Amino acid sequence: MIPVLTPEEMRNLDRITIESIGIPGCVLMENAGRGVVEYINRKFGSVNFKKFLVICGKGNNGGDGFVVARYLCNLGANVTVLLLTKPEDITGDAKLNLKILLEYIRSKKVQKKLKLIQFKDFKMLRNFKDVDFIVDAIFGTGFTGKLDEFYLKIVKWINSHPAKTISIDIPSGVNGTTGTVENDAVRSDLTVTMGFKKTGLLIGKSVNYINDLKLVDISIPNFIADNIKIKTYEVTLYDIHSIFPNREKTVHKYNVGKVFVLAGSTGYTGASALASQSAIRTGAGAVILGTPEKVYPILARKLTEVMVFPLDSTERGTLAGKAYEKLKKHLKWADVLVIGPGISTHPETTELVLNVIYEFDKKIVIDADAITILANQLKILKNRKSNQLIITPHMGEFSRLVKSPVEEIEKNKMDISRKFAKEFNLILVLKNAPSITVIPDGNVYINSTGNPGMATAGSGDVLSGIISGLFAQGLNAKEAAITGVYLHGLAGDIAKNILGTKSLTATDIQKFIPNAIKVIEKGEYNC
Repeated sequence: MIPVLTPEEMRNLDRITIESIGIPGCVLMENAGRGVVEYINRKFGSVNFKKFLVICGKGNNGGDGFVVARYLCNLGANVTVLLLTKPEDITGDAKLNLKILLEYIRSKKVQKKLKLIQFKDFKMLRNFKDVDFIVDAIFGTGFTGKLDEFYLKIVKWINSHPAKTISIDIPSGVNGTTGTVENDAVRSDLTVTMGFKKTGLLIGKSVNYINDLKLVDISIPNFIADNIKIKTYEVTLYDIHSIFPNREKTVHKYNVGKVFVLAGSTGYTGASALASQSAIRTGAGAVILGTPEKVYPILARKLTEVMVFPLDSTERGTLAGKAYEKLKKHLKWADVLVIGPGISTHPETTELVLNVIYEFDKKIVIDADAITILANQLKILKNRKSNQLIITPHMGEFSRLVKSPVEEIEKNKMDISRKFAKEFNLILVLKNAPSITVIPDGNVYINSTGNPGMATAGSGDVLSGIISGLFAQGLNAKEAAITGVYLHGLAGDIAKNILGTKSLTATDIQKFIPNAIKVIEKGEYNC
């Protein structure tokens, strides 16, 4: 797992490095600036004779910009540093690098290649219409809130410019902790962050402003990072490869897991089909779908490998309360229960769902309508018998669970998710872009697969089926959730590479589960 830090944690790590090891802050800044220029070269090729505008604020991000300007000049670029503040307002390591930059400029050999201009008015920006690259060194990861009128105008000018844009550490305007963007932010072609990835680079609206994210080693010793308590991680292919379930040669279908899916209602047969088919496609040995008798004929014709059983239904074609007696044998048979896809919130069905969740004492995956039902009966989650429960809400469903608007959750997603997972002692898969998996001890695992094409009806049903299939094969709740989310996203990525983004359907994601499993088992992906 790749550690991901908040900006506050990163500042603390910088401080410990400076104070306990003795590596000066100016050395860390030098390493940062040099690393940015190395990535500019790798992505865009030689900078020789190219025109750069480096826009610097007054903090350490501006200091990184001063270092970047020097290195670009050394490589033959024509560089203008646009300072958005008074020189006397710059302090610390940034002040030292400003002083060094001014000494460079005094040299006759670089005067034509490197210059510094203090911002006076917006008319000045007309002078930079022909630059090839703009380097955003305005705020850094410490930014919170809205851009004020002045900076908003600067950012909008950057975004309207045809030049390629490079952001140092994080696009200006993005909250480094939450990833929120309140009014606007720099849309970056390349973002180069320092030491560790920051939470705000991977979650929230930030992903819309970051085209390519790179990481620079600024010489913070590994043993210092190992000594701080990291609680957020990015999931990689290697992580999933190492925990993916293996299958022995002598197994039979009941050795590799039995899944019972309780799902479906009139008009929502697709959800139950997608969930149950995805479970068996992921490797579960046997899958039974329990569904209302009114929709049974449709699903019995549609599904081949999945066993479909009709259960008592209401007049509206939803599961009836009296279906519970027939369910008992299936619940006793199953290793894993999936409950919720397309099940409806009919009063009788609601009663049935709550009874089943309360009584079932083995592995459970709760999704869709079952989550909505639980929103007003959270005591069931606290009093349940199962100690291995995964719940998979999207943001709207999670909003109902925590009684808070989606907009407020976005501002503090990590802490709200941690609190919920701990309070109810469950694994929370919060479906979003990207999805995160949260466990009761407070650790958060950010998924690294998936794409916008997966924002399509039925995608979540495929995910619940995938998770249950892995759950049934012996993974614990944490492993099944993290692995299932990664596999789901990877199948979507493979489908996107073949079919494109806009045409992607949930069935396409399901279709490419085997391809994704092959990639995971091999431990190597060449897209």
